[in-house]
Amino acid sequence: MAKFYGSIGYNMGTVETAPSVWEESIIELPYYGDVLRNTRRYEKGDSLNDNLVLNNLISIVADAFAIQHFSAIRYIKWMEASWKVTNVEVQRPRLILTIGEVYNGPES
Repeated sequence: MAKFYGSIGYNMGTVETAPSVWEESIIELPYYGDVLRNTRRYEKGDSLNDNLVLNNLISIVADAFAIQHFSAIRYIKWMEASWKVTNVEVQRPRLILTIGEVYNGPES
């Protein structure tokens, strides 16, 4: 089983950066864990190239903040890229994260 160390991005709400302009407030926290499943697939898209989608399971050792804010998890940094978290399963004291395609949203 491969080991994991990386950051997880949480959406802590929206903030007004200029009049009538709202942006997500993202924080990143580091975590340790294990890679339970390491798979990939290509999906047909509207573009010329197929989209790379991972279907990996990463189990992290969760602290109290992660358990309390698991619904705010947006992305995970792994293998020099940010990946969208598509599913979070709570199995105390761990969180099981399913990651999908590349995350293109705001980062901290």
